[in-house]
Order: sequence, then structure tokens, then C-alpha cells
Amino acid sequence: MPVPLYHAKAEFFRTLGHPVRIRVLELLQDGPRPVRDLLGEIEIEASSLSQQLAVLRRAQIVTAVREGGTVVYTLSTPDVADLLATARRILTQLLAGQGELLAELRAEPRR
Repeated sequence: MPVPLYHAKAEFFRTLGHPVRIRVLELLQDGPRPVRDLLGEIEIEASSLSQQLAVLRRAQIVTAVREGGTVVYTLSTPDVADLLATARRILTQLLAGQGELLAELRAEPRR
């Protein structure tokens, strides 16, 4: 029996639901990066980064290619970068709304 689309979407978003994975995807938006570069940008143990990259690879969100003695990661599709940009726009709107509410609360006389 096929998995309902909403289940597949939920699993996809669960895969994205880790700060290190999001940071990796942000860094890969600029193009392929070797693991050593990712480690230099993300303050995390190499083994932890490896685990997070494995999750992204299994979900086919990133791809890995061995070039000599190093592994280079890239986004599997430019749509991942589009998704991150959309998430940023949504968060900007949500936080702007919270800022407006906070300003209203501060402007109101205390009761």
C-alpha cells in the first residue's frame, strides 16, 4: 500500500528538523562543499556532522561524490534552496507580525 502524500511530506520535514542539517543545506546553497569546509563553518564534532550528512543522504536531499581523499556534498536539487528561501520569507513575516504585536502591547496603557 502506498504511503499517503501527507505522511511523505511529514517525514521530509522531520528530516529537515535539525539545526545542523539546516545549516548544512544553507552552506550548500552556494555550491558543492567538501566535508572539511562544512566542518570549518559548523562548530560540531566530525562524527556528529557525519551522522547528519548521512540522514540527508538517505533522504536524497544531498548527494556525495568522492574526489580523491575527500567527499564533496551538493544539494540534490535547486528546489532545496528555494524551500529554504521560502522558509526565510515565512519566518520574516511571522516575526514581523510578532514585532507589531509587541509594539502594540508596549504602547497600550497598563491595566
